[in-house]
Amino acid sequence: MSSDQLSLTFAALGDPTRRAILAHLAKGEASVTELAKPFEMSLPAISKHLKVLERAGLIVQSRKAQWRPCQIKAQPLKDAADWIEQYRQFWEENLDRLDDYLHVLQTQEEQDE
Repeated sequence: MSSDQLSLTFAALGDPTRRAILAHLAKGEASVTELAKPFEMSLPAISKHLKVLERAGLIVQSRKAQWRPCQIKAQPLKDAADWIEQYRQFWEENLDRLDDYLHVLQTQEEQDE
């Protein structure tokens, strides 16, 4: 995944409305009208959010007659999760080292008493 694609993914995920839309689409495809129902915003405003998600590769909109169903595309989410995973491992290793160091300090303190 290119860093530009990763930036698009994180920028799209930075908005709570777009995250809620993705959560809805994780349950199955939905129309723009269905996606707009839980929000107090116009259809054009929802459409703008959908365009951001589509540009980031997180959703795809198709056309079935007058209906334009949206579907989630999971690959960009997996790529973002893989990128984040590297840092989770980093922090776990650092916290394990800190835990070891604290045990050494505690043992030394107990011996000094």
